Amino acid sequence: METAKAAWILLLFVALVSPVSAKKSGDVTELQIGVKHKPKTCEIQAHKGDKVKVHYRGALTDGTVFDSSFERGDPIEFELGAGQVIKGWDQGLLGMCVGEKRKLRIPAKLGYGDHGSPPKIPGGATLVFDTELVSVNGKPSIVGEPDESEL
Repeated sequence: METAKAAWILLLFVALVSPVSAKKSGDVTELQIGVKHKPKTCEIQAHKGDKVKVHYRGALTDGTVFDSSFERGDPIEFELGAGQVIKGWDQGLLGMCVGEKRKLRIPAKLGYGDHGSPPKIPGGATLVFDTELVSVNGKPSIVGEPDESEL
């Protein structure tokens, strides 16, 4: 009898707690950085205070794209670490090489928070950005230059 009572209490506790902790599929609680492409050589890296130019595609976890500089052909330019963009970008682009491509999964607390950015970004949304670092302090990657192994 005591075992059945304990099992019932445990089941009730789980039923009450589970809905509170349930999250939408794909949501994250911490910044996740995935390197999708890294140049053979990293001549120029992004650091706090650098003026960076970045191409991006921003989407929700369900795949809905809310903004894309790729389609406009116009990368965004800003000072890294100066709070000119969401915190997930200021953190997620640090140390990136010119020409590198990263996928950032940004939790709401490092994105637009509980309020979101209506109408396209709901409150509490995890954001997924495909990013490409185009230049740092006006210096683009050197395309077509032979690396040392080709000399």
